[in-house]
Amino acid sequence: MCEVLGPIPSTLKKRRRSRGKRRKRRRREKVEEEGEKGEGQGEAGKPSGSWDCCPTLWRPFQSSCYFISTELLSWAESRNSCLAMGADLVVITTKNEQDFIIQNLNIDSDYYVGLLDPEGQNHWQWVDQTPYNQSATFWHTKEPNMLDERCVAVNFRKEESRHWGWNDVHCHIPLKSVCETKICL
Repeated sequence: MCEVLGPIPSTLKKRRRSRGKRRKRRRREKVEEEGEKGEGQGEAGKPSGSWDCCPTLWRPFQSSCYFISTELLSWAESRNSCLAMGADLVVITTKNEQDFIIQNLNIDSDYYVGLLDPEGQNHWQWVDQTPYNQSATFWHTKEPNMLDERCVAVNFRKEESRHWGWNDVHCHIPLKSVCETKICL
């Protein structure tokens, strides 16, 4: 059993504080270094370069936080819901990002993303104006397939090759969604 004999000497307090600051700085530098590599896993199995400063129920990946909404809403309502949280519907630009997102989804649900074709002419646009890059898309086979389906959802197809992909859908259909916000460093 320990007894407290008196207050902690101020020199010991200072050493503890500076040691704690050094540890925090080393951890921050390690995360930044791993983030530059862009591969592997960071602490506690989190993807390298991910910052764990996302709001509760949001998931960190690289420089963004992601929220998986379980509320069934139209595409416009889903986007407004994301905007109300200071985010927007997710913009998927890499395979790593797509893979991270689908790990967090339920295979029995469809989820709106921030891609749409407002004119119905196969001129796809991301909500944040990121250029649409055909080589970095994850459409299911034979998708997009209908000009009147102007919104995009990510879903799992059991009947095909059992994988996740994008599907053009009617924007009024109530679906779940994925929101994204950038992490402020």
